[in-house]
Amino acid sequence: METLIFFFFLSIAFSFLCSILEAVLLSITPSYQSRAVQEEKPFATNLEQYKKDIDRPLSAILTLNTIAHTVGAIGVGMQAGKLYGTSSLSLGPIVLSYESIIAGLMTLAILILSEIIPKTIGANYWRQLTPFTIRTLAVMLVILAPLVWVSQLITRSLKKKKDQSVLSRADFAAMTQLGAQSGALDDSEYAIIQNLLRFNRLTVRAIMTPQTVSLMAKDQQSIQGFFDQNRPLAYSRIPIFGENRSQITGIVLKDDILRQLADGFGEQPLATLKREANFIQESEKLPILFKQFTEINNHISIVTDEFGSVVGLVTMEDLFETLLGTEIIDESDTVEDLQQMARERRNKKN
Repeated sequence: METLIFFFFLSIAFSFLCSILEAVLLSITPSYQSRAVQEEKPFATNLEQYKKDIDRPLSAILTLNTIAHTVGAIGVGMQAGKLYGTSSLSLGPIVLSYESIIAGLMTLAILILSEIIPKTIGANYWRQLTPFTIRTLAVMLVILAPLVWVSQLITRSLKKKKDQSVLSRADFAAMTQLGAQSGALDDSEYAIIQNLLRFNRLTVRAIMTPQTVSLMAKDQQSIQGFFDQNRPLAYSRIPIFGENRSQITGIVLKDDILRQLADGFGEQPLATLKREANFIQESEKLPILFKQFTEINNHISIVTDEFGSVVGLVTMEDLFETLLGTEIIDESDTVEDLQQMARERRNKKN
């Protein structure tokens, strides 16, 4: 009887350990892993390796777990046969051998004691158990190295997309929503993260100011004349054009206009102040626009369609408004949504 109990508890103990290790390893989040590396935790290096190539530690865990179940089942079965032989228990019309009863109890014990309980513990206390798990896995990978190598050899040929991230944008969006629902993120933080996740799907056309409501000026108009027509100047950068609004010749800065007026050069044309204009197609994605702004150190671009015609303007402020999910309104703004204003004008014409 002592040998039977020994095999039983030996099998359950190793299986219990394997289930905890598996649950903890699979519960460790990328953020925890990154934080452990930054804080130079003693187990951080091994943790990073195991999460990067998770097949290795999982192979070791499953190998030991299978050995424990197999050895335990064989040991308990043999001892049960020696102790009870062909003895059976009658329950009315049902006759059960003691061996089958012990096998059933063994299966139930494995389910509860080495699956449900340890995996629940591992999933709930993975932060506290992570150091122990990583140290234990380091030992297991050395002892079971040959078996792990064979297991990896088999699974490597079956596994697809080896370098694919385990997290997608949908996962991040779901986690953000859960954070907002739990109170970990407030509404503004939630909105910014959601807007950031869809940032790469939006085009320049979605955030630009339409050409029909954009402030532009003829490049031959005098500085004083333009200022008198548009005082106070609400925009810091004004596109200038030649014969029509689709022939953009450059950009003038409000500061340059005010400086020329202060120096008494108001009769000069705006063309004397022009700076090079930057262009971008309306179909380009917002990350490309952001990169353009940061590389050229200019916060406005002229938006063109596929044929090169000017269809609008886009600024760094438009990008920030997209990320924040709200219009940035200052003291000089008289219209909150210029795109809506352009639509209303078009509808009136129609």
